[in-house]
Amino acid sequence: MIDFENIDAEVPGFKPELFVLGLTSLVSEEHKHLGTITVVFCSDEYLLEMNRRHLDHDYFTDIITFDYCEGDLVSGDLFISVDRVLENSLKEQVGFLNELARVCVHGVLHLCGYGDKSSSERVVMRNKEDHYLRLF
Repeated sequence: MIDFENIDAEVPGFKPELFVLGLTSLVSEEHKHLGTITVVFCSDEYLLEMNRRHLDHDYFTDIITFDYCEGDLVSGDLFISVDRVLENSLKEQVGFLNELARVCVHGVLHLCGYGDKSSSERVVMRNKEDHYLRLF
C-alpha cells in the first residue's frame, strides 16, 4: 500500500494513482514485495527541522527516507520538500511533476537497497531513476 499525506504543503497537479502505479511497478521489478510506503509532502522548513533532529544535518534536502523494510518487504516513510522539488525542477529545467516523480523513485530505490554515498552508487542510482521514470 502506498499512502500520501500533506503536512504543510500542497502538490499542484498531483495524481496519486499514477505515482502508486509507477512505484508499485518499481518494487515489483526489483523483485521485492510492497509493504506500506507513506509519502509525506512538506515544506523546506519542516524537512530542515527533521534533518536537524533525526540526522544531525543542518541543510535543506529534497527527501529524507526512513527505512522500515524487513527482508524483501519494502516499507518506509518518504518525507519530501515540495519547495526543494520545485526549486530543483527550475534549476534542472524539467517539469515539477517529473522532478517529483524522480524524488519519489529515488526514495523507493533507497528502500530497495540502493545507496548514493559514493560516485559509483550515484551512477547506478541515476540509471535506475531514469529507467523507472521512463515507465511512469
